[in-house]
Amino acid sequence: MSDKIDFIFRFILFVAAHSLFAAGRVKKIFHGADSQLYRVCYNIMSIALFGWVMSAYRHSEVLYVVPGAWSLVMYLLQLIILVILISCLRQTGAGEFLGYAGRRSISFTTTGWYSIVRHPLYFFSIIFMALNPVMTSQWSLLTIMGTIYFLIGGLIEEKRLTDEYGEEYRDYQKKVPFMIPFTISNRS
Repeated sequence: MSDKIDFIFRFILFVAAHSLFAAGRVKKIFHGADSQLYRVCYNIMSIALFGWVMSAYRHSEVLYVVPGAWSLVMYLLQLIILVILISCLRQTGAGEFLGYAGRRSISFTTTGWYSIVRHPLYFFSIIFMALNPVMTSQWSLLTIMGTIYFLIGGLIEEKRLTDEYGEEYRDYQKKVPFMIPFTISNRS
């Protein structure tokens, strides 16, 4: 099997496992179990699977390299985006996300980065991947497939949040764009 096909196959398996174990029905199965432990195990599984995905593509051709100082600018932008991603996690509760803090009993976040775009973690992750100054076939595939996964995941999350918060979330959807900041948002 070629590296590209192996990479795509592994990514699809990662997406399937990641999505399955994030689904509400599966979480309900483990409801009686410690939710913090579930989240920690979910994160460990996700990291291990993602490492397995990335190890599939051993001989990835270089598509382009951004020359000179421009590559440094792109790395700096990636660093800034990494700080923004950490800021987004802190807004929603990094401890909850990582599994070392209990679930908070607050509504969804609508301030900070979440007042600019409803899914800033997805948006900034896509930008981070696209800004890689050394673009290989593997990274290009990861960026394209990751973007598709984030868009689909965002739509699924929209349904879950609308079901959970109802009119409050629908009002938020009218005010804040789905994935691209500063665009007019009716509803996604």
